[in-house]
Amino acid sequence: MAPSFSNLAAEDPDFDSDEEIDFSDLRAQHEVRMEQGLDTFVLIDGLPIIPEDSKPKLVKFLLKKLQAAGRTSEDAIWMPVNDQGMSEGYAFVEYQTPDQAVAAIKQLHGTALDKKHTIAVNKITDIERYGREGRVEEKYQAPPVDDFKEKEHLRWWLGEPNARDQFVMYRGDHVGVFWNRKKEAPENVVDRLGWTGTNVTWSPLGTYLATTHLQGIQTWGGPSWSRQARFPHPRADLFDFSPDEKYICTWSFKPIEVEESDTVLSLDEEGKNYIIWDVDTGKVLRSFATHDLGGPTVDEMGNPVRRRIPWPAFKWSADSKYVARMKEGESISIYELPKMNLMDKATIKIEGIRDFEWSPMTLQREGIKGYEQLFCYWTPEVGSAPARVGLMSIPSKEIVRTRNVFNVTDAKLHWQSEGKYVCIKMDRQSKSKKPMATNLEIFRIREKGVPVEVVDSIKDHVINFAWEPKGDRFVFITTNEPIQQTAVPPKTSVSFFCPEKIKGPGVGNFKHLRTVDKKNNNAIYWSPKGRHVVVATIASQQSCDIDFWDLDYEGEKPETDKDLTANLQLMATSDHYCVTDIIWDSTGRFVISYGSMFRQQIEHGYHLYDFKGELLREEHIDKLKQILWRPRPQTMLSRDQQKQIRRNLREYSKEFEEEDRIADDKEKGAVVDHRRRLLSEWLAWREQEIEELQAERLDLGLPADYEEVLAASQDGEPEKVVEEIVEEIVDETEEIIS
Repeated sequence: MAPSFSNLAAEDPDFDSDEEIDFSDLRAQHEVRMEQGLDTFVLIDGLPIIPEDSKPKLVKFLLKKLQAAGRTSEDAIWMPVNDQGMSEGYAFVEYQTPDQAVAAIKQLHGTALDKKHTIAVNKITDIERYGREGRVEEKYQAPPVDDFKEKEHLRWWLGEPNARDQFVMYRGDHVGVFWNRKKEAPENVVDRLGWTGTNVTWSPLGTYLATTHLQGIQTWGGPSWSRQARFPHPRADLFDFSPDEKYICTWSFKPIEVEESDTVLSLDEEGKNYIIWDVDTGKVLRSFATHDLGGPTVDEMGNPVRRRIPWPAFKWSADSKYVARMKEGESISIYELPKMNLMDKATIKIEGIRDFEWSPMTLQREGIKGYEQLFCYWTPEVGSAPARVGLMSIPSKEIVRTRNVFNVTDAKLHWQSEGKYVCIKMDRQSKSKKPMATNLEIFRIREKGVPVEVVDSIKDHVINFAWEPKGDRFVFITTNEPIQQTAVPPKTSVSFFCPEKIKGPGVGNFKHLRTVDKKNNNAIYWSPKGRHVVVATIASQQSCDIDFWDLDYEGEKPETDKDLTANLQLMATSDHYCVTDIIWDSTGRFVISYGSMFRQQIEHGYHLYDFKGELLREEHIDKLKQILWRPRPQTMLSRDQQKQIRRNLREYSKEFEEEDRIADDKEKGAVVDHRRRLLSEWLAWREQEIEELQAERLDLGLPADYEEVLAASQDGEPEKVVEEIVEEIVDETEEIIS
């Protein structure tokens, strides 16, 4: 037995106290660490139950996935076996460092081994701590099951019998949702005071209405407009949904400060500006800080320079499997959803990258299994290297097509809605006195080799470009005047292009249809269904034209239109003073133009048109801020069913016209009924007054009917008219005149 410290002191008179001996090496060697010693261990649950003979194969298979997060070995994997020689369905794994164990939890938790088995990865220390704190009982008790409560249908509005559309209106401090009713005032569905802080937005499929608050973002839905989820990101000014509404990205100019009482945000979000959320669960998937925008922070006078944050900073792929973020001039980072892992653990280096855009549709190429995502990017000229446009496929990271261009000062990327084309609007410095010229580089994505068609017949600067949704036509606006931030818009021209008809499948080259000169238009708004387009002048106090064009007009055309290959026709022209925004409903039946308080201080209100440009209703609304049509999800009808409906559209239109006529008759009948009701009420009041007058005359001893008095006076002596003059002294003044 080792001698005690008291015996050592008795044997050695020079031994005074314990303070003279250093025990730090012994404490470090023999100290028991209750939690720190197990920080490198993780528990993997959900493994298949197999015989002991098959355990080495499972360990090797599992080891490949485990080593993706950190360094471990077969000896560090312990998989217990019961008395029957079968595994228990779980295993203990030891990593070299605690950081590797944490990385394994983040990367592997919820990973599917096969169709029947999904593993759960947890820290050993967490399981022990929960057990010591009494959160895990020794004997399993089934949790209580609450009574089933049916949730509200979030797409209830699609079942409206007359297929009416809804829109949200934000005016003053009120936010309301309304049914559209053509020529009548809209029917209110819900109206709340202080429902949002700065703005409102519909989710892409119209399921949710999102509002902003000091505490974060909230979503609402269902017939009762109940709160569906909260995303507690303080002072989040900007947010963006993924195309399938599964995820949402929020941004705040103020870095996040996590409080001890916060149950949603963790210390990982401390100091971050962006958060990616899961919409269904309301959980944080990952957070990011804002990239340094570069450039000077103060001007020559010492005032701070305000730089606009590029938005959206995170761009979603068409199927929402990826979200990408660009670091200007350097790289693109692509993250895989829902785990938000950096794809292949590396960014894609693209030197000088200025902008990129995902294709709105997935792509299936020959020789490639499954579908891929495309994104288009461009880089400016650097030194002797030309500007470059590229198409990259994800997840293969294969460069599908590149093209070098010269003398480019700026470029904009415009995808067609079905991903068949991407147009690169190239702005070049003109050699003449004109400020700038533009070329259009159109990549034909669906054709072999991705050929590029160049539209270089444009002599002026293109200030706006827009593809026809679900079509092959496009419209752009040009000007030969400098673009200045003034109330007077420059003189512009509007040009229409469509592809030539060719024999067999495919689409011919794009040809010019018509150019309309001497305009002031600066904005293009296509109908979501194609064919119809609105070309307008917005945010101007001088010009307020709104032109409604039909590119498939089938009626009588003037003589000047007979030489056109397409039936291009100006249907109507309207004006809306100080209009700032124009929006189509998702069915392409109605258009709203409105003046927003966010962009001007006068003339707030909206005009409602049909697709032909007929003004149906106008209303002045003080402090109007936003109007947004509620989006609709994609149709569930097949292409054959849609073709059949188009083929029989005239027969259906007769039914719709009859319903409209009945509705108009009901409206007119309601007006007539209202007038008849007023007349009957007035006649009843008149009869009541006559009866009261007769009773009063009888009390005074006069004939009840005044008509009898008149008749008697006419048969007997004529009536005598007695006039009496009454004088009254109002004021009397005496004045002595010398």
